[in-house]
Amino acid sequence: MVKAILLAAGEGTRLRPITETRPKSMIPILCRPIIDWHIKALIEAGVEEIVVVVGYLKEQIVKHIESKEYRSRVKIVEQGELRGTGDAIVKASEKIGVGEDVVVAYADVFLEDWSIYRELANRDGYYIVGVRVQDPRNYGVLEVRNSNLVKIIEKPEIPPSNLVNAGIYKLNTSDILENKEIPLSPRGELEATDLITKIASLKPVKVLVYEKKWIDIGKPWHIIEANKIALENHSFEVKGRIINPVFIRGKIHVDEESTIYPFTTIEGPVYIDRNVEIGPNAYIRPYSVICSGSKIGFSVEVKESVLFENVHAHHLAYIGDSVICENVNLGAGTVLANLRHDGATVKMTIKGIREDTGRRKLGAIIGAGVKTGINVSVMPGVKIGSNSWILPGVVVYRDIPSNTIYPPKTNTINE
Repeated sequence: MVKAILLAAGEGTRLRPITETRPKSMIPILCRPIIDWHIKALIEAGVEEIVVVVGYLKEQIVKHIESKEYRSRVKIVEQGELRGTGDAIVKASEKIGVGEDVVVAYADVFLEDWSIYRELANRDGYYIVGVRVQDPRNYGVLEVRNSNLVKIIEKPEIPPSNLVNAGIYKLNTSDILENKEIPLSPRGELEATDLITKIASLKPVKVLVYEKKWIDIGKPWHIIEANKIALENHSFEVKGRIINPVFIRGKIHVDEESTIYPFTTIEGPVYIDRNVEIGPNAYIRPYSVICSGSKIGFSVEVKESVLFENVHAHHLAYIGDSVICENVNLGAGTVLANLRHDGATVKMTIKGIREDTGRRKLGAIIGAGVKTGINVSVMPGVKIGSNSWILPGVVVYRDIPSNTIYPPKTNTINE
């Protein structure tokens, strides 16, 4: 029987402030942690045992897995010092033992069609899954000869093709352990790509091209895109309470214990989780995902945004193309703008570098526990760090660090 390795130890620094309070694998897709999607698909593929490698904020992952029915099928391995994905695969292989076929996957990858796991589990031999992307310079590009992997070229300036590493492999623990002595990469880590390339130099590793939608959730706006993929393939059901008149167009999911109050308009596809309150007079536009405990109140508009747990926007707010983390409160009149005046694509600062997101519309990325005062406006592409406060009437043009009062508080006559 095939076993599996899920890599869930990384810090996800490019996703901050989202990953300041949760590991990447606990980011919600349709309000379920992404690691759940992987584990469910692997179990359905007939995998008998799944080894999850944890590191950063490991307690959250362990607690979540222990609360699930599938817990008996999952084993936890602590990576310890985060020495790279190659090191994580080796540690998991040592736990499993020699001679076992394993499906290996990065837990921050999201797929349109999860049957790829079943296909890999049922095939003999070694495989690497490849996907075609528009800009391969941001990925590990596959050099292929006669359908076999020659090597993986990391982020080349001039890519030989647009076929890149999807972060999913079928290997054997014996070959992983026999080839674990690989040199450190320029960033001082043992890379999975170097390990796979070394194995491919000794044995055939076939390239299996995945033709469906695929996304590596490495940057904040990818969370919006992954939820859109999930929405397009979801079966919708209304289990909650609808207090008419409510105007619904398209497919919507409303989970149990949620309430939609009168004169609300919802345009699907939309996903509303358990124990959510929407309205009255709210407007929920397509590709919005609203997770448990959230309250979207009077005359609040949500457009193509992902709201984590317990997000409150009670009055007269606009949330456009944004990601809002858990326990955020948006004061009355808060506007998360999503469109530049010049119509150009929105840029965002990732690890100190301005990057073009490729999105013409992109709002704010707001970390956990943030509070905005009344009549706050946040410009497109701005990130607000967790547990920060934005004082009333402020226009936020730049990123705000975590645990900050912005602008710096001064004495006022009403203090």
